[in-house]
Amino acid sequence: MENLRFQVVAEAFKKKPLDVKTPSERPCKYFGKKVFNRGKMYKYLPKDVYEKMVEVIDNGAPLDRTVADAVAAGMKQWAGENGVTHYTHWFQPLTEGTAEKHDSFIVHDGKGGMVEDFTGKLLVQQEPDASSFPSGGIRSTFEARGYSAWDPTSPVFIIDDTLCIPTVFISYTGEALDYKAPLLRALHAVNVAATDVCHYFDPTVKKVTSNLGWEQEYFLVDEGLYSARPDLLLTGRTLMGHDSAKNQQMDDHYFGAIPERVAAFMRELEIVALELGIPCKTRHNEVAPNQFELAPIFEETNLAVDHNMLLMSVMKRVARKHGFRVLLHEKPFAGINGSGKHNNWSLSTDNGVLLHAPGKTAEQNLRFATFIVETLMGVYRHNGLLKASIMSATNSHRLGANEAPPAIISSFLGKQVSELLDHIEKADVQDILAMAGKQGMKMDIPEIPELFIDNTDRNRTSPFAFTGNRFEFRAVGSEANCASAMIALNSAVAEALVEFKKRVDARIPEFEKKLAGTEHSAVFHAIIDVLREDIKTCKPIRFDGNGYSDAWKAEAAKRGLDTETSCPVIFERYLDEDSIRMFESLGVMTKKELEARNEVKWETYTKKIQIEARVLGDLSINHIIPVATRYQSSLLENVDRISTVFPLEKSMRLNSRNLKIIEEIAERTSAIEKNVEKLVNARKQANKITDVLQKAIAYHDHVEPYLDSIRYQIDKLELIVNDSLWPLPKYRELLFIR
Repeated sequence: MENLRFQVVAEAFKKKPLDVKTPSERPCKYFGKKVFNRGKMYKYLPKDVYEKMVEVIDNGAPLDRTVADAVAAGMKQWAGENGVTHYTHWFQPLTEGTAEKHDSFIVHDGKGGMVEDFTGKLLVQQEPDASSFPSGGIRSTFEARGYSAWDPTSPVFIIDDTLCIPTVFISYTGEALDYKAPLLRALHAVNVAATDVCHYFDPTVKKVTSNLGWEQEYFLVDEGLYSARPDLLLTGRTLMGHDSAKNQQMDDHYFGAIPERVAAFMRELEIVALELGIPCKTRHNEVAPNQFELAPIFEETNLAVDHNMLLMSVMKRVARKHGFRVLLHEKPFAGINGSGKHNNWSLSTDNGVLLHAPGKTAEQNLRFATFIVETLMGVYRHNGLLKASIMSATNSHRLGANEAPPAIISSFLGKQVSELLDHIEKADVQDILAMAGKQGMKMDIPEIPELFIDNTDRNRTSPFAFTGNRFEFRAVGSEANCASAMIALNSAVAEALVEFKKRVDARIPEFEKKLAGTEHSAVFHAIIDVLREDIKTCKPIRFDGNGYSDAWKAEAAKRGLDTETSCPVIFERYLDEDSIRMFESLGVMTKKELEARNEVKWETYTKKIQIEARVLGDLSINHIIPVATRYQSSLLENVDRISTVFPLEKSMRLNSRNLKIIEEIAERTSAIEKNVEKLVNARKQANKITDVLQKAIAYHDHVEPYLDSIRYQIDKLELIVNDSLWPLPKYRELLFIR
């Protein structure tokens, strides 16, 4: 019988790209076609209702029942014209995915028939069963009630025949059971804190918005090959597999020509995404074979998070249509780059000013310096928490692997911004208040016009790098919900800005007495005085060098930065006194909510390692060892036949290679069996532990190491066992099928 692996590889080679029908209109015409955006609201809602909805979205005005009823009626009319028959509250539970319960519009008409109805009550609130979602002990199984509540700041959209309503998800007792609720609170906190600080420089600022532009990296593998790899199917990554002779070492895939099948997939994905209002901008090949990236134009953070969660769901559906499977695991293949989701984060005012962008006047540059320094203060004070916000069982494989930022949070600023902060720390006040903005530069190439120097270079080893007018939080994992990182970051910055304003306000009276009759205001002197202190305080977080180096790890420890590498232990930073105080003081999360989320994180970590251990044990015993011993038996037969034909001395010489392989197979299969037995015993011992943290630590310390030791032996067997017998698609097949 032909090896199944050969069959699926052959089928993968035969596949041709699908013919994707491009809409007759240009993308800007069908953008948002399936979204109940402002244009749709203006068309389907009464004018006064539309104006109230704009006030709700832009300024957080309360939403009364009459407005909700009118909006529901408009939505229903629009949805009906688009063939919609069902609606659902679309939310983000603590599973890292999304959830939805579909209800039809039909209700009894009281006359034995049915009519379609959709009221404001149904729009605003739904009651999904909360008992089966992770709650960290907030809700018991018998306490099933939970509520989803409409988030009017994120537009409703259509998927197939269903109207999807973005919502928060809370328990019967009011605690958040999702990512959106605390994210909205964090965004409110940073808005209030940043607006207050902006008033030092511009009293007309009414609102500060947190912006996010994510860059989604992912792998594509042929669906047939994916199905032939139980480890990929069940864990999202390959638990075994020797390096391909050629992988990414030639640097020929990065930004290379997009393969034809992949390009067809990308075209359809972009069409679907644009119709859903996701502003896709960039697509390209990434560093590793079969690795790609999609990036949109930046948006308000809450909307950007929703769009990223929606995109991850949509891309899986579109990929299957094209005969692919999307891999969002941060490290699906050993030996080549994993996938991240860089979060480009910034703050902007309602009058269009980017607060992390340099200006042209001394006052604008002082504002720029203020928001740079206070962002660094937030990152410095909570560097362990920020690491916890991006850490997971899957992302831990990628961080620090000479391909992604290390598991130590630091910030790269670049030479110019670093010199600016050093200047503020040491220079005379008169010089500080006369700082220049961006400077022009003539490049020594006639064809290139005058360029502006960005105030930073790029440093791909930095987890939190300044890139000109924003910070790039590079450590976020590819399958993560961006909200986790955004909750921690916006909260940390909000706290820093609140503390900054308190200290500045306290010093203004002192400078008013000192500076009577001078040209510079007491406010600016107080700001500079506080900034100088903060620049010194947060200096340990600034690092412009190679984050991959061992020297940096030692230096970071000396600076007092969090250098912990154990994933379960890192999660404890959420329960530090400073973390709890920050979240509670800002109204983002309570101690009870934080404890519950940590319990979910520890349980999730344990379950993922547990699943990987069970899958690897099964593959080792039921797939790899039988194939290896089968090949070993064929070699033994060959040795026996040679021994009967040739004299002893010659047969020993002829059999030497086979005997060596036979011995190696015996040693490696024996090592695999012993390690699988130890793995099972370690898992059994860990399962006896009732404390969720200690159980997760036991899985990290005593179970997970066996995954690597077993894999090592299997990967060595892959090199010596007859290729025609090997049961699983190899890396050279998984990574180079188009």
